[in-house]
Amino acid sequence: MGRPKQFDPDTAVERAMEVFWSKGYAATSPQDLVDALGVGKGSLYNAFGSKHALFEQALRRYRDSQAAALARLFDGDGPVKERLRAALRLLAETDLAAAGRRGCMAVNTAAERAGTDAAATALVRRMFERTEDALGALVEEGQRRGEIAADRDARALGSSLLATLVGLQLLARVEEGPERLTRAIDATVDAL
Repeated sequence: MGRPKQFDPDTAVERAMEVFWSKGYAATSPQDLVDALGVGKGSLYNAFGSKHALFEQALRRYRDSQAAALARLFDGDGPVKERLRAALRLLAETDLAAAGRRGCMAVNTAAERAGTDAAATALVRRMFERTEDALGALVEEGQRRGEIAADRDARALGSSLLATLVGLQLLARVEEGPERLTRAIDATVDAL
């Protein structure tokens, strides 16, 4: 009979996500993961196979948590533009207030791994597509309610909003305050 696992894999993935999110893939050493997860290297590799396999699981965990968070942010009964404005402002304020200004794990991964890591690139691409679809659905809701002109291409607006969101998340990593982000958010929402 084999020895029982000394850790909860679900908790381990959550902790690994935090490490990868804070440090990035390349800067995260196996020792960083061992320390954060509180397990030996052997247990780490037996459970996950490799650092990269654990990274992929951490990205999936991030994707699932962020999809749920975005759905909550976009959901509501008020005017679509104001819900969108409030959601973008909350995301920007959260990024500005976060210790270490780690930004968005998907955006960080795209900047670090795109072109060199097919699996991570595919995961991030799907995250961006999911976000774009949610933004496009919000635009369509605004069109049905008469808040956004019905002749505008909802998919193109969703793409534009995604690009704005990614840019905001990068800006938040270096800005000292919310002024530039707020201007960008207001200009983007007002232009819909």
